[in-house]
Amino acid sequence: MNSSSVQAIAKQSRLAARQLSSTSESLRNLALSKMVDSLQSAKHRVLEVNAEEVEKARQVGQSNALVKRLTIDDKVFQYMISRLNKVARRPDPLNRVLEGHTNPAGLQVFKKSVPLGVIGIIYESRPNVTTDAAGVCIKSGNAVILRGGSEALQTNMLLADAMIEGAVAAGLPEHAIQIIRTPGHEAVGELLKMDDYIDVLIPRGGKDLIKRIAEGTRIPVIKHYDGICHLYIAADAAPAQSVDLAINSKCQSVQVCNALETLLIDQKCAEQMLPLLQAAFDANNIELRGCEKTQKLLPSIAPATEEDWHSEYLAPILSIKIVNGINEAIDHINHYGSGHTDAIVTQSLNMAQQFEHQVDSASVLINASTRLSGGGDYGLGSVVGISTDKLHARGPVGPDELTTYKWVAYGNGHLRN
Repeated sequence: MNSSSVQAIAKQSRLAARQLSSTSESLRNLALSKMVDSLQSAKHRVLEVNAEEVEKARQVGQSNALVKRLTIDDKVFQYMISRLNKVARRPDPLNRVLEGHTNPAGLQVFKKSVPLGVIGIIYESRPNVTTDAAGVCIKSGNAVILRGGSEALQTNMLLADAMIEGAVAAGLPEHAIQIIRTPGHEAVGELLKMDDYIDVLIPRGGKDLIKRIAEGTRIPVIKHYDGICHLYIAADAAPAQSVDLAINSKCQSVQVCNALETLLIDQKCAEQMLPLLQAAFDANNIELRGCEKTQKLLPSIAPATEEDWHSEYLAPILSIKIVNGINEAIDHINHYGSGHTDAIVTQSLNMAQQFEHQVDSASVLINASTRLSGGGDYGLGSVVGISTDKLHARGPVGPDELTTYKWVAYGNGHLRN
């Protein structure tokens, strides 16, 4: 795809964004409903084409983790639909008065929420991002340009075409949702140059992709770097609950960004807890790597290196470190963590609050699995990623996070003295 083709798409999105900015909540929700209907009609073909792309990925030797992310079966399809329905039920993120007053001269001043404009989503492997991104952008009144990975190109185009059909049938602009239909890196490179038309880029994929996007454009980027997630088991933690939370955090889905990667255990309970944890992880085929103190208690496990503390495995591997109290746990998390999701198991409210206040992460969980951090369990419905930035959005990026604000003043011939 050449420069003029990408520019044409970007220009069309800019015009669509202007029209979307003045649409009503009821029209945008109707569009989401019709997008769901169109997707349901296209379901059989989507599953058929996706199965072909999954088989091709297997034949070329793609990893099991990538194949799993690529796959849409009936359960995944219904999950995608449910997220669109949930985002439609969310309160309208637009035209909310965030603050306001009438000054002594009678000038009415207020700050209101408005769309960002045109959002470019560049992603790998996961076709569900296609529906999530379109849903969140339409709900928040933004035009969206989708650029998925070549391994799911046909699936992504079918999903996008179904949603475009539904959105247009509801009365939204023809180019509110667009998808780049050519494989290869050339189109992405051209997209990064479109700072005159695109307001924000959101890359979804590996660290190398995100770094390449962030360093290759002048367009603001909402970044989702590593998910090096920790669980700290405090000295007073209940053993059974600790095991349940550690297993769920790591094993419920090992290839996702909020899966547990490093387990921290207080030295006061390590001797009691580690054999219980090892038995549970062995039953789930998780490879354990431990610090020297951990290895003394679990001599059969491999040593953890400095690289392990920096690693987002996205695989059935877990590093374990024994720490001397909560302060050492917090220091480790803030040094090695990625600011994504970190959790504590404790019966102490004071310890929970210290952890909450001092751990510098987008999501901090108390006596809860790290796997709960995200759009669904946080009540956001669809999200377009989990930002590890602090500006503009942090944590799950849903409809509210794809808005900005403008100042508006109503006067009656008011002049500046």
